[in-house]
Amino acid sequence: MRDTTAPAMTPLKLIALDEEDLAILSSHLQDAVVRVEDIAYLPGQKRLAAVLNRFDWEKATVEGGEAYQRRRTALRFDRVLGAKLKNIKLTARDRILSLLAVSFEPGEAPSGKVTLFFSGDASILLDVECIEAELKDLGPVWRTRSKPQHPGVEPGDAGS
Repeated sequence: MRDTTAPAMTPLKLIALDEEDLAILSSHLQDAVVRVEDIAYLPGQKRLAAVLNRFDWEKATVEGGEAYQRRRTALRFDRVLGAKLKNIKLTARDRILSLLAVSFEPGEAPSGKVTLFFSGDASILLDVECIEAELKDLGPVWRTRSKPQHPGVEPGDAGS
């Protein structure tokens, strides 16, 4: 059954295997929101997974205010050796985090650190064997009245 509350947008399925791929994944995830309880680190599987509400920047840039939409999206990082939280308490399960960016700091090739940066000086630092991530839209799409804003960025600028 299709969600009729918003026009359909093409579901994304992206895989990141290097720093350039991760930058593309990060741009699609900018301003996604996620509850703490919707993030899971599974050390036995060397995986971090999350279900987020992704803002569709591409459609907003092309079509303007009538097209502001969000969509449920799964994010998965594999080959994760460890995870460290900064300013995120796992007991605050209903806390909403706003994802600003995902970055990679190389270590001894191909390993390194992937960081998920959230507003409020919160982050998740992943120690990874290599970059292996997937973003996959899950289905539901809905309209949102507003576009996320960033201090110091003029309205209409790309990435605002």
